[in-house]
Amino acid sequence: MTALPGWERALECTRAALDRKAYDLLVLEVGRVSSIADYFVLCSGRSDTQVQAIADGVEAHLEALGVRPLAIEGRQHAQWVLLDYGDVVVHVFYVPVREFYDLERLWSRAPRVELPEPFQSRARSQKTGTEHR
Repeated sequence: MTALPGWERALECTRAALDRKAYDLLVLEVGRVSSIADYFVLCSGRSDTQVQAIADGVEAHLEALGVRPLAIEGRQHAQWVLLDYGDVVVHVFYVPVREFYDLERLWSRAPRVELPEPFQSRARSQKTGTEHR
């Protein structure tokens, strides 16, 4: 892995997911409540094909920056794909699966990170209407 710091890595994951039209993207700062990672990037796709495309896009973008995942889970079924980059874990969900597992509720003690522009505007514009408030 490269020396890309955690927050910058989370932003690059965000950029790649939004480039693939990820919906309901948010970043949780889980490092304040757990040692699992510093950040979770959560986003959704409207089909298993889109979930796969988002996950592939994140992986390809970070690989171009010299960063490879420690592990990838769920790619085969593309209902919930997890890309583990150590300090950043990306969760790409098919919308109904995200609603079922409701990680936002499970990690409700983790603060939501306010994304810088242009990420915040892009994330707001790509909503499915199922996001949790």
